[in-house]
Amino acid sequence: MQTFTVRSKKHEELIDITDRVREIITAQNIFCGTCHIYTPHTTAAITINENADPDVRRDILKGLAGLGLEKIQFSHQEGNSPAHIKSSIIGCSEIIFIEEGAILMGTWQGIFFCEFDGPRTRKVLVKIIGQNPSFRT
Repeated sequence: MQTFTVRSKKHEELIDITDRVREIITAQNIFCGTCHIYTPHTTAAITINENADPDVRRDILKGLAGLGLEKIQFSHQEGNSPAHIKSSIIGCSEIIFIEEGAILMGTWQGIFFCEFDGPRTRKVLVKIIGQNPSFRT
């Protein structure tokens, strides 16, 4: 398993981590398998979505803001219940297939770390399960 850090600069943002995940796959010389991406934080998430147009990232955040969670009086005294809920909605992990040494993603897709309670320094864990080229049949 590999771990890397992500540093958010804003209270809420989506940070493209696609290249970092690809580097890990390349370094491990995996030909075929799965890539598991996970963040161990309760106010952050991992998602796959469009990475060609930055407006999509902004629209995702606007859509989540449109839920109006910040207007609700929650019991959690830390004051970040909206971030916890957004993390639960998006989810803390993704799994991507690997074929011929590359992650299988759509043309416009990217992997994003979602910060909902920043700015902070966070961890992303990546575990590759698969075979290297010497195991090909």
